[in-house]
Amino acid sequence: MNDELPNVKKWVVLYPVYINSKKTIAEGRRICATKACENPTCDEIGDCCKFLNLPYHKEAEKAYPRDFMQRGRVRVLLKQEDGSLCNPEISSRKHLMLKIAEMVPRHIGRTTKKQESTSSSSNAPAKSGKGGKKKK
Repeated sequence: MNDELPNVKKWVVLYPVYINSKKTIAEGRRICATKACENPTCDEIGDCCKFLNLPYHKEAEKAYPRDFMQRGRVRVLLKQEDGSLCNPEISSRKHLMLKIAEMVPRHIGRTTKKQESTSSSSNAPAKSGKGGKKKK
């Protein structure tokens, strides 16, 4: 991430909601649910941009307008000022969203979390109890 980059305001905005498979289209998802990923974060999106050699800028204080509890967004530069693509594989905002949604589940932070959770979930005790209705 480079803070001296010129005019970040003209860069493509990418909210994590755009590629979240848990959200509906009405809630802000922009790609089909089968290609989207589960609960992406700005850090994961930024790491994917770094891997794709795309300049990016994280804005943690910004919120998604439809759900102001969703904090953070990432601005990405797809085209240089002369019109040439920064990464020839990614020509549009839609390509960017699809590529990042494909990469996020393989993110190193997610793969280590899965390994930890599978080892700790086997030690968890089973829930016991009646679980019926309480009488008044």
